[in-house]
Amino acid sequence: MEIKTFGVIGAGQMGNGIAQVAAASGLQVVMSDIKEEFTAKGLANIARNLARSVEKGKLDDAGRDAIMARIRTTTDLQDMQTVDYVVEAAVEREDLKFKIFRDLDAICPAHVILGSNTSSIPIGRIAAQTRRPEKVIGMHFMNPVPVMKLVEVIRGLATSQETFDVTWELSLKFGKTPAEANDYPGFIANRILMPMINEAVFCLYQGVGRAEDIDTVMRLGMNHPLGPLALADLIGLDTCLAIMETLYDGFKDSKYRPCPLLRKYVEAGWMGRKTGKGFYSY
Repeated sequence: MEIKTFGVIGAGQMGNGIAQVAAASGLQVVMSDIKEEFTAKGLANIARNLARSVEKGKLDDAGRDAIMARIRTTTDLQDMQTVDYVVEAAVEREDLKFKIFRDLDAICPAHVILGSNTSSIPIGRIAAQTRRPEKVIGMHFMNPVPVMKLVEVIRGLATSQETFDVTWELSLKFGKTPAEANDYPGFIANRILMPMINEAVFCLYQGVGRAEDIDTVMRLGMNHPLGPLALADLIGLDTCLAIMETLYDGFKDSKYRPCPLLRKYVEAGWMGRKTGKGFYSY
């Protein structure tokens, strides 16, 4: 099937990044969120990203304008009836994602593939909310989307080969490198990454080292471009906690138990960069 129009649910840091790469690939994009202020903020972030690309000589003014012109925003989910493929990039809450997929299933024509950018929730559970489980798939982008090359492609138990192939080719069209992951909580990326971040939080919690020293060890000793605590702040501590809870609930293994300090920060509203306070102040 040919994809001409691409829908994105959520205009936050992941959603607007996905919208940007889709528009840059030549697709018409419909980016949706629940409030106009959210879609406006997402569109402004795309404009800033493209302006930086122009400044660096990676894109000319005409190219920037063409990408922006291919993106339209909406607060009406009914507008998704015009798209050929849609990716949900809402916050990592199972109840919210389930509702979105039920709504999309009712709104979108039968041929439309419903993708999820979920970081950890099994695709089979999301697909079960719809009457088209064969057309539901995980399309998990990394943050920041315009920069990071990886897309995890996760098929649920019922996902068809056609849905998988279309998603794989779409990832390549976006200039990404797809990798296939089986449908287990956390998939590959967060099954490995989040326990590492959680262990770094335990090191801080238990006084093994200061945040700066923990990150320095991982950057300079393990050659990570960003320390785990700084990375957690970038991802969002609420998202990190949600993923750890999904892993813990899914495997019932104590090694996935979220660190109490991580939960304490989230309960205090310290979510990382997006709130100005996390393991570091911004």
